[in-house]
Amino acid sequence: MARFVQIIEFKTSRIDEIEELGRPSRTEGSTAPTFGRILATADRDRSGTYLTIVEFESYESAMENSNRPETSDFAARMAALCDGPPVFRNLDVMWEDTAGTADVS
Repeated sequence: MARFVQIIEFKTSRIDEIEELGRPSRTEGSTAPTFGRILATADRDRSGTYLTIVEFESYESAMENSNRPETSDFAARMAALCDGPPVFRNLDVMWEDTAGTADVS
């Protein structure tokens, strides 16, 4: 199974509230999250625009994570703090090069 990345782009003037909302969702819940890593980023060229990059071992593990009640609750609460609907990008990892070592999936 190929690795999978989801990018969530959103606009908000309430980023501090979103950050506070996100902390417990990463560590609490009845089941362990299936993501491997989350990167929270701010767009330097578009003020108030943020992207969250979430890495998974596979598309299937991403869907498993999406089906968690904690994830659905977080998404609904986060959307209420955004200045518009978030945009989701669902990406299959084709290859990766880290520190000069290519990893072809």
